Amino acid sequence: MARFGGVLSAIAIVPSAPVMVPQLAAAAAAETADLRAAALSAAAALPPRWVGIGTASRDSVAGPESIGTFAGYGVDVRVGLSPEAVALGGGPAQLPLCALIAGWLRGLAQPAATAQMRAFHGGHDLATALDIGRRLRAEIDGTDDPIGVLVVADGANTLSPPAPGGYQPESIPVQAALDDALAEGDGNALTRLPEGIVGRIAYQVLAGLTEPAPASAKELYRGAPYGVGYFVGLWYP
Repeated sequence: MARFGGVLSAIAIVPSAPVMVPQLAAAAAAETADLRAAALSAAAALPPRWVGIGTASRDSVAGPESIGTFAGYGVDVRVGLSPEAVALGGGPAQLPLCALIAGWLRGLAQPAATAQMRAFHGGHDLATALDIGRRLRAEIDGTDDPIGVLVVADGANTLSPPAPGGYQPESIPVQAALDDALAEGDGNALTRLPEGIVGRIAYQVLAGLTEPAPASAKELYRGAPYGVGYFVGLWYP
């Protein structure tokens, strides 16, 4: 079983699902309760300093000073990437969804935690994604404090007729294979994901970050409400 040096403490994997936020889910809040509880539990397992990995339309970094809002998703729920940012308030920035999810989880699961969110666009090839993960690992190993990584990414969005990407039955076994890979800590399988996986770039960065493999992995949730594949789990290096 692979063992790593350095101070990478744990990796939490959660979806970029606005329906986890009760104010946004409205009547569906009860339906997503298990997903929400699992994501909060995963985030609570991280140390107080986080580095996030997610997807967006362009590469970006949101620092601990960042404040954002879910107003674009229907309700002005404000979140911050650190307690200092929340205390200072101020106008929200245009943050990608992955950073909003990170801020929301931080505020509920670990209000004293500080996060930096790194978002990557899906146009990067596999070699670049793996290199990003390796360089992030070297950066983390060069720090003095325990670091937790939060991966915010979805699977296929084509798993049922109401799915936002339309229904593609052939994506169902693809999603099952992704869920199994995440549950088993199989980073090599993450390098073979098809383009239909919405969070593919984040999962590929995760594969580079944890080469050759995590020491252990734990599944907390898998499901596809509304036709989108969501997985929650923990990887331990």
